[in-house]
Amino acid sequence: MDSYLSFSYVYDLFMDNVPYDRWAKNVIHLLQDYGVRDGVMVDLGCGTGQMTMRLRDGGFTMIGMDLSADMLTIAEESRQPGDILYTLQDMREFELHGTVKTFVSFCDSMNYITSKEDLLSVFQKVYHYLEDGGLFLFDMNTPFKYRELLGENTFAETRDEGSFIWENEYDEETRTNIYDLTLYIKKDVLYQDGSEDFEQFFETHIQHCFEIQEVEELLGEAGLLFIECIDAETLEAPKEDAERVYFIAKKK
Repeated sequence: MDSYLSFSYVYDLFMDNVPYDRWAKNVIHLLQDYGVRDGVMVDLGCGTGQMTMRLRDGGFTMIGMDLSADMLTIAEESRQPGDILYTLQDMREFELHGTVKTFVSFCDSMNYITSKEDLLSVFQKVYHYLEDGGLFLFDMNTPFKYRELLGENTFAETRDEGSFIWENEYDEETRTNIYDLTLYIKKDVLYQDGSEDFEQFFETHIQHCFEIQEVEELLGEAGLLFIECIDAETLEAPKEDAERVYFIAKKK
């Protein structure tokens, strides 16, 4: 089963511990520090639109892009007429009708790009559609997080609507993390049929761990100017135990 095909139905349920409000506030302040306060912004790998909606509320004209039709279906349910434009596209080969002021990406969507060649393709597309002087801000999980917190660990959670078992296997040589998800979702959540029974799903997600220097070099190769990399939690220079970092680049 494709990634997020079934998990999309309960994604927001299980992700309710993610501090989206704080993330959005921090990102808006970061963008303002670089003189970006409005304009058209593309959210790559937008998922169910949690960050997309918050950035819209921050004054930006939003385009949400994702490869999962199921995720976008859920995002559309919260959309108002004339509101966010959601588009089903692969961030490695997307097309837009014109240039935009800002690109962003969150929730380690960039870690789902599993090769340097594909990551370069994303950066080249961003460069092509970014206005001169436009900003590109995205996050990534760090080597520390994969090696020390995720790799070889299993996580589980149970809710009334469903439960999951999340098993990780991290190969440090290839820097690849494989997520095996086993999901038990109440049929009423899926089909609104009043059933108390559960349906079982299996999914596999693959992410790649990139070093900061690799990302900086690929941004430069795509023509983008690397500005800085900061800890997404502290908004300061990342230390060895940073779990998630923001990369900030611009079109020269």
